[in-house]
Amino acid sequence: MSTKTIAVLDEDQLHDGQMQEVAFGEGKILLSRLGEKIHATSAFCTHYGAPLAKGVLTSDGRVVCPWHGACFNVCTGDIEDAPAPMALHSFKTRVIDGKIHVTANPANTLKNNLARQPTLLATGVDSSGKGTVIVGGGSGAFHAVESLREHGYVDPITILTKETHTPIDRTKLSKALITDSTKIEWRTAADLKIKYGTNVRFEVEVTAVDFEKKVVLLDDGKDTIPFDKLILATGGTPQRLPIEGAELENVYTFRGISDSKKVDAAAKEGKRLVVIGSSFISMELVVAVAKKKLASIDVIGRKEFPFETVLGKEIGAGLKQYHESQGVKFHMSTRVEKIIPREDNPKLAGAVVVNGESIPADFVIMGVGVSPSTAFLKDSGLELERDGGIKVDKYLRVTKGPNVNDVYAIGDIAHYPQVNGTFTRIEHWNVAGNQGRAVGKTIAGNPQPFVKIPIFWSAQGQQLRYCGVGHQYEDIIIKGDPKEMKFVAYYIKNGSVVAVASMQNDPVISKASELLRLGFMPLPEEIRAGKDLLSIDISTAGALKKVEL
Repeated sequence: MSTKTIAVLDEDQLHDGQMQEVAFGEGKILLSRLGEKIHATSAFCTHYGAPLAKGVLTSDGRVVCPWHGACFNVCTGDIEDAPAPMALHSFKTRVIDGKIHVTANPANTLKNNLARQPTLLATGVDSSGKGTVIVGGGSGAFHAVESLREHGYVDPITILTKETHTPIDRTKLSKALITDSTKIEWRTAADLKIKYGTNVRFEVEVTAVDFEKKVVLLDDGKDTIPFDKLILATGGTPQRLPIEGAELENVYTFRGISDSKKVDAAAKEGKRLVVIGSSFISMELVVAVAKKKLASIDVIGRKEFPFETVLGKEIGAGLKQYHESQGVKFHMSTRVEKIIPREDNPKLAGAVVVNGESIPADFVIMGVGVSPSTAFLKDSGLELERDGGIKVDKYLRVTKGPNVNDVYAIGDIAHYPQVNGTFTRIEHWNVAGNQGRAVGKTIAGNPQPFVKIPIFWSAQGQQLRYCGVGHQYEDIIIKGDPKEMKFVAYYIKNGSVVAVASMQNDPVISKASELLRLGFMPLPEEIRAGKDLLSIDISTAGALKKVEL
């Protein structure tokens, strides 16, 4: 289908700092006005298809999705932040006789064709060099590849992964118990090879790295892969409590497709589930398996309320009340003593003991955190942190160890510097994705310090959204009622708002993430006095003058 030029809106209906979704043939486009310039792009986020017009526009040309924090450049359609997996289409605009005209291929304005397809660099990929090797096949790996090619990197790229599949949308595992990797792969192996010049080696185990010789060793040295640049993106390994019965066959941890298959197979109607742990992975699995009409779901947690460590007691109490209304029973402020095997089959768990009480179980899920997957590096000369993580600088370059100048670490394993100078290791899929994007840009020759505001989300009856780094917060301001699953919570540390959580208040978190990025977040006393984040102007010309962009 050829391009068409269509008048879509009167110019005086689109003001500085505004966005509008308008019709274009049978599809939609997004108009954005920054000062006197009018831009047109695809109208829907390439992540889950959210309408971008309901998101947040900034005067430095960013549009942030209202759901999960994906961000695009409205001038070019390019990706700014994960979890966007593909760029937007960008269309030409001009004003004729007071009307905004857009020139586009109508097919590219349809929701089912909302993304700009990647193309290999005009010069092609140079297959003669060693290139970049990525150890790990998750979110960080995928976004690193996308970013490397987007920013002009022409050398070979190799992904080494234990998985049987290319990088997937891992968030859907705990939220929906997806068991078929092909349904949630970001790209097929063929697409990565043909469109990104990237070779994926599946089901391989990296057993060591020789940083002096710049080679990765596979299967105890039976094979070696040379590199010019190395990205360590190995993620985390689920922990098991050091208790009796933790290794029984139907006691599951949760990380990948194989775990999802096991839990899905066990979660049959009439079965009894005990969940150990009451934070995000555990409670998302509770929501997912609740749809399967189990006989009982019992949750065991160390704190008084679920999510308490991250979200606080009041919000934890509201979420606990919701889950109890769905038939979930909680055993809080306690520890698991042991897991008892079944009398008829000692290989299987039959009950979990808490405070002397035996809770019957047909299967058990242990969601008690992860450890950095870095054991293969212990004898490499690279110095690991006490928890097994890897310290990096603002460019995510490894800082401790000889011959590590061209080595980067991202995702669950990386201790990276925050704006306040403290080092943080954040175990979230979207942080890994954005760190992959930053490293890709740096390796491609345009050094990109990692300064993204972490954003994550969880399905808990309503969509829970969160942005910022609220570890060890000192106070919380809550607007709304957590028991009604509708609120905005502000987390305070050292006199500043450092994180925000919400339910049923989109796009507050998208706006909060940009306010934190720009240094425009109101003071706690302004929040208490009724300051509304959505009322703060960051989209019109001159709105960001006090910030060095």
